[in-house]
Amino acid sequence: MASGFFALFDDIAVLMDDVAVMTKVASKKTAGLLADDLAVNAEKASGFVSSRELPVLWKITKGSFLNKLIILPIAFLLSAYLPEAIVPILLLGGMYLAFEGAEKIYHYLFHRGHTKQAADLTKLSKVEVLEREGKKIKSAIIVDFILSVEIVIIALGTVIDEPIKVQIVVVTVIAILATIGVYGLVALLVRMDDVGYKLIAASNNQAGASKSIGTALVKTLPVLIRILAVVGTIAMILVAGGIYVHNIHFIHELVHSLPGILGEFIVGLMVGIVSLTIFKVFSKIFKNKKK
Repeated sequence: MASGFFALFDDIAVLMDDVAVMTKVASKKTAGLLADDLAVNAEKASGFVSSRELPVLWKITKGSFLNKLIILPIAFLLSAYLPEAIVPILLLGGMYLAFEGAEKIYHYLFHRGHTKQAADLTKLSKVEVLEREGKKIKSAIIVDFILSVEIVIIALGTVIDEPIKVQIVVVTVIAILATIGVYGLVALLVRMDDVGYKLIAASNNQAGASKSIGTALVKTLPVLIRILAVVGTIAMILVAGGIYVHNIHFIHELVHSLPGILGEFIVGLMVGIVSLTIFKVFSKIFKNKKK
């Protein structure tokens, strides 16, 4: 009996060692996508009334955990029984990301004035603010779902030759760390100005390190959010392009002579333009039918 317990502990130790090694490898493989995830979600979680930022972010975070709860078992089942379905799912997700990125560029180029007006929260009623929140939360959770699929699939790919118990533990750990890490950093970013104001108040408005740092944080946040909005858009297009480049051979052949990032951006932008054009055409058709 004692030897049986020791054998069990030995098996657990070996499993934990394998998990630690493979988790480190999977973390390196998904690091780039996590950076994109941070940029995208920081942009999605910004633009709310200050008092609503953390509650909204918590709703998005809960949605992200729910996404992982849905994705993980499906990914393990697909990997075991229907691996050929993974690539089509990735391509559909990439199309949606490309569409989101292209739509943002389109609105910036052709509806910039409307975007600025919508961003003025002081002119919106409470009902309008809550409605706007709901739409942004829904959009953020949908984008998180697609990025979560990418993270899970990439992490799964690094341990695909390992036993199923190692796959489950490693990929689950990566998924949990991704959610906590990304949304923890997003929470810090969106509350930078509050920290800045507290530092300014603590300085009693007298010159010193506290006031200087506080002022810098307050002034930096709007600039940082604008930068993250641009980075988030580029990130969605890059992730989408990367999916198509790495999963469709002839597209890879078309851009393989270009630098990797440039090729992926061009492909992602083209996919986004095509999907946005199709969406606009069908939208007009449906509107004309209603009239």
